[in-house]
Amino acid sequence: MAPWDTPAHSGRVKRDGSPASRGAIAGFLENPVIGMAPWIIFSLLVGPGRFEISVALALATTIVLVTAGRMINKGSSWKLLEIADLVFFAILAVIGLLASAGTRTWLETYAGEVSNIALVLIAFGSMAIRMPFTLQYARERVDPEYWNKPTFLRTNYLITGAWGLAFLVAAAAGAYGDLVLHNPNNIWTGWIIQILAIVGAVRFTEWYPDVARARALREAGQPGPEPPHLAGMLAPLAGLLVPAGIAVLIFDNMWWLGAALIVVGTLLTKRLTARA
Repeated sequence: MAPWDTPAHSGRVKRDGSPASRGAIAGFLENPVIGMAPWIIFSLLVGPGRFEISVALALATTIVLVTAGRMINKGSSWKLLEIADLVFFAILAVIGLLASAGTRTWLETYAGEVSNIALVLIAFGSMAIRMPFTLQYARERVDPEYWNKPTFLRTNYLITGAWGLAFLVAAAAGAYGDLVLHNPNNIWTGWIIQILAIVGAVRFTEWYPDVARARALREAGQPGPEPPHLAGMLAPLAGLLVPAGIAVLIFDNMWWLGAALIVVGTLLTKRLTARA
């Protein structure tokens, strides 16, 4: 379920905006997670010797997604996140082309934190002006009569906040690796912690709307399913401990920690899946 399909009462979305009537691709492009794809690509790939390819992939992804969105969803409005994508990565591309060797080295080291902090500001800034960036996507899927419903607004605030927190964690982890460990490629600060934070935000985006919808139906006295258990959101995160443990076994010297992560991840995933 999309994060905006959670009006407080009937849950009805626009008939002309549903995936069934406009196609799976249109529904895919209307998801704010897709708007964050360039940031995720850039923040995870950028590092020493990888600035040019990282910004090129992020900018190319932005252009493809924005162009496809305008072509397929002809009535779609420009989103704050789309504009930020284009402006930020276009500026980085120009700076990368014109920068001196020293500036390029600085960018290779700290551009990941810069991009993460930029998205944190976009997320919390959009909430501060009472327009969480997911709301612009949501309103294209839901009838206007639901735009001011408490459940609809609260869902978008929480999902936007979850993404802001995820990139704040990613920025803090990257900064620790760069400034304290002096190792931008540290497997924990450069990869594992950041990936877990981002996947956590993705899972919350998928999980919380069903919770909000079920609660809203109950409050309205209408029949509906039980709210999904928290275990359903946490199970995929626990599952990530297994590949994280394998990565630690291969790239880190703490073999015992890698083995422990694999065992704990396997057992925890089974337990959470059973409860979900």
